[in-house]
Amino acid sequence: MNKPFSQACENNKQAILTILEQVFLKSTQVLEIGSGTGQHAVYFAKHLAQLNWQTSDLPVNHQGINQWINDFPSNNLKRPIDIDLNHPWFEIPNDKTIDGIYSANTLHIISWPLVERFFTEASVNLAPEGTLCLYGPFNYQNKFTSESNANFDLWLKDRDPQSGIRDIEAIISLASSAKLTLMADNQMPANNRLLVFMKQK
Repeated sequence: MNKPFSQACENNKQAILTILEQVFLKSTQVLEIGSGTGQHAVYFAKHLAQLNWQTSDLPVNHQGINQWINDFPSNNLKRPIDIDLNHPWFEIPNDKTIDGIYSANTLHIISWPLVERFFTEASVNLAPEGTLCLYGPFNYQNKFTSESNANFDLWLKDRDPQSGIRDIEAIISLASSAKLTLMADNQMPANNRLLVFMKQK
């Protein structure tokens, strides 16, 4: 079986890493929600050697993630655990403190109730003063930032009416209610953003 591959992951991994090198500088245990193909995980773990990178996704995606880990292993890269946003994150190892959470291109492909659950679980599982990083497209004041994002939103809603690019104001409000404070909103390639939140003490 050929490994799953995302060209977008190849295109954005270095730009994202540049931010993660700063915001995860003091992190030791990072949980990735929705590892997808596994490309980000193998790249980031290699370059962020001071932390342990825990992959996660639905079981259907584990084989592909494991193929990437097999081909590009790192001592600090952990094989995927099963996390379904419909349920609490039971499989997270509870013997170590999670002080970083990373997720890319997830909030626009899930329903709003699952976005709400995402922030609830992130708040429950993230250590005080821990960092949450979210990568993807966002709207500002109910407006798309580009024509390509508007077209992408149409494609998403045609695929699943409950999905779609989220308004950043709604995301910030939801995060705030989950004791997560926006620390930075980074402009990224291809009309994407990388939002950095900190868990309140």
